[in-house]
Amino acid sequence: MILLQNLRVPLAHEMQTLLNLACRRLQIEPLAVKELRVLKKSVDARDKAEIHFVFHLLVGLEDEAAEEPLARQAGMELHAPPKMPALPEAPRGRLRPVVVGAGPAGLLAALILAKAGARPLLIERGRPVERRQADVADFFASGRLDPSSNVLFGEGGAGTFSDGKLTTGIKSPYIPFILDEFVKAGAPEEILYAAKPHIGTDFLPKMLKGLRERILALGGEIRFGTKLTGLVQGAGRLRALRAEGENGQEELPCEALLLCIGHSARDTFAMLAESGLRMEQKAFSIGLRIEHPQALIDRAQYGEFAGHPALGAAEYKLSCHLPNGRSVYSFCMCPGGRVLAASSEEGLLNINGMSAFARDGENANSALLCSVEPGDFGGEGPLAGIEFQRQFEKKAFELGGGRFRAPAQRMEDFLAGRASRALGALRPSFAPGVTPADLRACLPGFAAESIRQALPQFARRVRGFTDHESVLMGVETRSSSPLRIPRDKNSLQGSILGLYPCGEGAGYAGGILSAAADGARCAIALLEAGQAPPLRGD
Repeated sequence: MILLQNLRVPLAHEMQTLLNLACRRLQIEPLAVKELRVLKKSVDARDKAEIHFVFHLLVGLEDEAAEEPLARQAGMELHAPPKMPALPEAPRGRLRPVVVGAGPAGLLAALILAKAGARPLLIERGRPVERRQADVADFFASGRLDPSSNVLFGEGGAGTFSDGKLTTGIKSPYIPFILDEFVKAGAPEEILYAAKPHIGTDFLPKMLKGLRERILALGGEIRFGTKLTGLVQGAGRLRALRAEGENGQEELPCEALLLCIGHSARDTFAMLAESGLRMEQKAFSIGLRIEHPQALIDRAQYGEFAGHPALGAAEYKLSCHLPNGRSVYSFCMCPGGRVLAASSEEGLLNINGMSAFARDGENANSALLCSVEPGDFGGEGPLAGIEFQRQFEKKAFELGGGRFRAPAQRMEDFLAGRASRALGALRPSFAPGVTPADLRACLPGFAAESIRQALPQFARRVRGFTDHESVLMGVETRSSSPLRIPRDKNSLQGSILGLYPCGEGAGYAGGILSAAADGARCAIALLEAGQAPPLRGD
């Protein structure tokens, strides 16, 4: 198919408009076109007076043999779609591999292993997404936390209750395969071509069930409510794992373990440290969530086109580097979304944002995060970053008044350095509820001051960003893992042979798509290694 790039199209258009533009560019008649496919669609809002869409199209002709000479004549090229690397066959006579964690990394790793015929066992400490949704709804309504089934733990991982963004800066040969599998499992088809694809919390559960059914149909096994509690080693290699599930403790023979536990499995990290797995401190970020009326963001980004049905809810991405050496940036911006409690431990409050696919809520929200370096942790050892997170999550919980209510502050009060007594006209979307407060009490001093310095800079780029209607909430600590599990650059195994650290929790990914790609990469490395490479004496 012929690749046509950078076709400018008005906001109000039909597929016929694209066909006519393509034919004009190629100087052919519409009847010569057999197939017209959107490869990429983006919004160009640089000129607020003339916002338009930009399309990359694939054109297939009735006469396929004419495509190459026509493309050459028009100074264009044929599209060569990236191909998923061939899967190695699962080695015979080996124990089936075990995947721990049913987040994006774990699900894609299990899917690839199942497609290769390896019959993987996937264990997940949380519950299936259907039950998890009910547990989370109860938590939002009552403030009662289930430590095993919440916004962070359960099928789909932390990404299940998010905006479902699929943007990533990585270049991976597995991404087209992953997106295709997501669509087959129930994700919206437009994630295949949207410049900033997202799934939304409403489509994510359907997609997760589709992936689950696919893994099972290919011979895999999934055990929910099953937590990894220990490793059994011999000669520097993994020999078995201990797990706790419905039937109590059990020991499972295991030569190959894909560790996809996410960034919040703190008790599992402690067990791994005790088991001698090498881990190290890693930089991460801490900060607040800001909430605006979505209409304000729409006006700032789209001007007079704000509210145009073809555009949907506007978003933003902001960052700055301050004279004090810190970076402050927006993260996980959720247009038309809501803010929610994303805690996994009693007495500790962490917050996050989510939105449905339509992004049709009245408010927009985003994290505003400040960089944290290992030198800030105030402790030694790989788990020091976790203790740093806990310290400020505890302060936020107490500042909110308990029951996982979030402390909140009006923008003008935060900038002035005074506590809020009320929150003004904006209705915070946070569940289970908010308490007016002074957010400096639940942030490190350097983070509060850095965010205060960054806000005026952001207001110069997004008009109204520091408007009196906006509200800040705290605290957000789980944007990424505060530790990394080193792995060999070739085999991708950790310091214990047979153990493959994957995804966000291991410090090698950030977001749904990059975590899924890392899980795919580790699964293929496992297959290529024959599950467990032989040692001398084996």
